[in-house]
Amino acid sequence: MYHNLLFTGPPGTGKTLLASRLPGLLPPLDEHEALEVAAIQSVSGKAPLNSWPQRPFRHPHHSASGPALVGGGSRPQPGEITLAHHGVLFLDELPEFERRVLEVLREPLESGEIVIARARDKVRFPARFQLVAAMNPCPCGYLGDPTGRCRCSTEQIARYRNKLSGPLLDRIDLHLTVARESTTLNNQPCGETSADVAVRVAEARELQHRRQGCANAFLDLEGLRHHCGLVAADQVWLEGACERLTLSLRAAHRLLKVARTLADLEGCEKIGRTHLAEALQYRPGSS
Repeated sequence: MYHNLLFTGPPGTGKTLLASRLPGLLPPLDEHEALEVAAIQSVSGKAPLNSWPQRPFRHPHHSASGPALVGGGSRPQPGEITLAHHGVLFLDELPEFERRVLEVLREPLESGEIVIARARDKVRFPARFQLVAAMNPCPCGYLGDPTGRCRCSTEQIARYRNKLSGPLLDRIDLHLTVARESTTLNNQPCGETSADVAVRVAEARELQHRRQGCANAFLDLEGLRHHCGLVAADQVWLEGACERLTLSLRAAHRLLKVARTLADLEGCEKIGRTHLAEALQYRPGSS
């Protein structure tokens, strides 16, 4: 539902598989969204809506340049973030991207558009997408493995993680650690099917559009005040938690939006303490 997501875990835990399944959980494109996606694909020289009504899923390689991501050229063409409009932009091996390339994501993640300036003109492309990324916990990928396989030094781990700037991580709403599962396939309990989850997501999204005309992730400050109000005790609790974790104002607002979505998925009219606590667990350093 457009909340940006970062999977962290060792190799082989299914991070890429989980990310590739996300478009199937999102509601199909409506007519207006489909027209926008078709126009973008037409401008970029691609056959429009080959997978209609499925949302776009873009998966650029970590060697992609800045112009490949944001667009450009003498006659500006859309880049990957515009081709992911109304869909998912998946960046695997996130720290392997050049830092300057990743930094260009910061503005469109806030504004939902990208502006390409040329000497005589400016071109504005839409870029309202869900960023989904995956990374290993360290350069070798096995930090914290009970077998002690990791041989990375503290400096190597710090260099690896420092490739991602604080402002970029601040714009990611959900930070999830993906643990290694047992290799035994027998007697594994079955969870919800993708179809069941997709129904709940569609219902929550429809509720949000009826209530405020957009997804929770796109609420402005006035929308936050009107639709994400808390009782006094929960407001004090949240302020204390944000103070202890030194969360920025942006992170606190994003946390509220996630809590609103969690409440919607449960069919709750008001955001409760449990929703705030769960949303807080998805912020880095809060576990």
